Amino acid sequence: MNLEAVDYQAPDAAEKFVRSLRETGFGVLTNHPIPEALVNAIYRHWQAFFDGNEKNNYHFNRDSQDGFFPILEAESAKGESLQDIKEYFHYYPWGQCPPELADELGEYYHAAIALASELLGWVEAYSPASVACHYREPLSQILDGSEQTLLRVLHYPPFQGTEQPGAVRAAAHQDINLLTILPAANEPGLQVLSKQNEWLDVDCDFNTLVVNTGDMLQEMSAGHFPSTSHRVINPEGEHDNKSRLSLPLFLHPRKDVVLSDRYTAGSYLLERLNELGTI
Repeated sequence: MNLEAVDYQAPDAAEKFVRSLRETGFGVLTNHPIPEALVNAIYRHWQAFFDGNEKNNYHFNRDSQDGFFPILEAESAKGESLQDIKEYFHYYPWGQCPPELADELGEYYHAAIALASELLGWVEAYSPASVACHYREPLSQILDGSEQTLLRVLHYPPFQGTEQPGAVRAAAHQDINLLTILPAANEPGLQVLSKQNEWLDVDCDFNTLVVNTGDMLQEMSAGHFPSTSHRVINPEGEHDNKSRLSLPLFLHPRKDVVLSDRYTAGSYLLERLNELGTI
């Protein structure tokens, strides 16, 4: 699998990006509009949040899924019995958030969702007619009124040597949503599964922004855009005593959007959250 980077500012960026999603389930963008300084500031401030005790005042709401998920209540990948070794915070504009961190996170949320919406427009523009006929409404409209797009601040803590045998930071999985926007993490570890069934390392160079197709877009496109497996492996050597932070944005449609004859976006999300053990 060739994860060739696409220059976001190039005149043929949209066509190349959508081709990469079709062939690999991933697109890598350079010269993208996400501000590096903003992401680094979020990593710095949220590292302090995860290192402190205040996080326990923001325990997640089980029904709405906003707030802090401690390690002991982290999700398990579909089909896995062991929980991932991570803690994280689910941010929605309408949900709970530490006041001193809300403005910065909100700024990033709106910048990332604007980019994700633009990329979804690229997908719509370059979907063949034989694929577009499966869309129950234009992709450019399925975000209207949605309050489900999720920004997750992820913290993979340093290894202590007491981790459960066989557990990993993030077991192999596919994302639930339409598209995922992922700026570089502060530490390596992300891998994607190639069509040759080989795990490939993804660089954590900030100039490259990783975008992947989620299960909902795969469902809407009748499999034309594949949802590709990825994982975060356990650190080794000098990296095992370091935290890893990442900031994925999961783009979601309105709950009533019809994905296929089998699912609406709402019914699909509910099914997957049950599988993950978070509700």
